[in-house]
Amino acid sequence: MKLESPKANVLKSQKEIFTFISDLSNFKQLMPESIQKFEVDGDSFIFGLKGMPEIRLVLKEKNEFDSVVLTAASSKLSFTLTTKIDATSDTNSNVQLLFEGEFNAMMAMMIKKPLQKFINTLSDNISKL
Repeated sequence: MKLESPKANVLKSQKEIFTFISDLSNFKQLMPESIQKFEVDGDSFIFGLKGMPEIRLVLKEKNEFDSVVLTAASSKLSFTLTTKIDATSDTNSNVQLLFEGEFNAMMAMMIKKPLQKFINTLSDNISKL
């Protein structure tokens, strides 16, 4: 299953966004209001949203200034969340979140809508930086 957020125009340089996203503690500012738990532990963080199971994301890869890739720590939910950052000028960037995971058809049906809403919220919050 592949999901994409709309591209968010951010009034910050590509380097500023990359640095912000690379610091996992900053994800707390991007989370939906329904966040109930958020803890950073080294190169990973765990978060819990109201009515959803807790999820641990691990920093998998950083491609300087272009992208940051997070992956799920649990093998039960295998997915990646990639933040793509494209410079549009020295002080402007476009940011897009890409979700890619492998789920059975029943699971995909159940989680597609909430996941799309989640990555759209992250994207909206990034655009407000």
